[in-house]
Amino acid sequence: ARVKPASVWVSELIENLRNPVKPKQQVMPWQKTHGLVQFRPGEVTVWGGANGAGKSLITGMVALSLLAQDQKVCIASFEMKPRKTLERMARQFSGYNPDDPAFAGSTEARDSLVQVYEDFKGWATGLFLYDQQGTVTAKKVCSVVRFCAKEKGVTHFFIDSLMKCVAGEDDYNGQKAFVDELTAIARDHDMHIHLVHHIRKPSDESHKPNKYDYKGTGAITDQVDNVISVWRNKPKEKKRDEGKHVEASEPDALLICDKQRNGDWE
Repeated sequence: ARVKPASVWVSELIENLRNPVKPKQQVMPWQKTHGLVQFRPGEVTVWGGANGAGKSLITGMVALSLLAQDQKVCIASFEMKPRKTLERMARQFSGYNPDDPAFAGSTEARDSLVQVYEDFKGWATGLFLYDQQGTVTAKKVCSVVRFCAKEKGVTHFFIDSLMKCVAGEDDYNGQKAFVDELTAIARDHDMHIHLVHHIRKPSDESHKPNKYDYKGTGAITDQVDNVISVWRNKPKEKKRDEGKHVEASEPDALLICDKQRNGDWE
């Protein structure tokens, strides 16, 4: 019954040409990326980078942007407590650092910041966090994702990180099976799953990662729909700290889209 002539889908293509419908997809918070990268329902995106590159920081900012686009988001961070995750997201939301001495020395300034955080609490009603740290089984994670999709209406689920769900770095079959299950869940529930992963230790910090640098089996990047790598320009930071000249055109960080299966740009 599933073997059908191509004309069935060609008819759909013709209908789409006559009455084009472009579904609105979710995007990153940065304007220049909007026409290049989208987060489509039914897909899985892997976010990778070295330790300290800012993977969790970036995905937290993306989660805020998705909330602003009327999406429901759940974050399962097995490396950071929910309070710490929200502390960083609230700082991104407000644009203020609560540890700034200006807030410690002024009750009025502190009260104004509290009001901003109250606004954040009321604004982020579509945000959920899964409270468990340390290693967790892949089966448990998949159950939580399904629950959030069916019971909470979550449309974007962040898992931080893969290595906390499949304990062995050399458990290639376990990694493959876990990612395969995530792709099936995303399709079945029409949601987008974001999976944070680590790259192998680079020879030096100037190395910009690509999809072949990811730890574990190559099936991880093969199976997912999108691969986005985060690179933090630590050599530039070091030069700046040492008082050396830094080129203005040199970026502080890069987001590298190494794969976008259903998009036109990498």
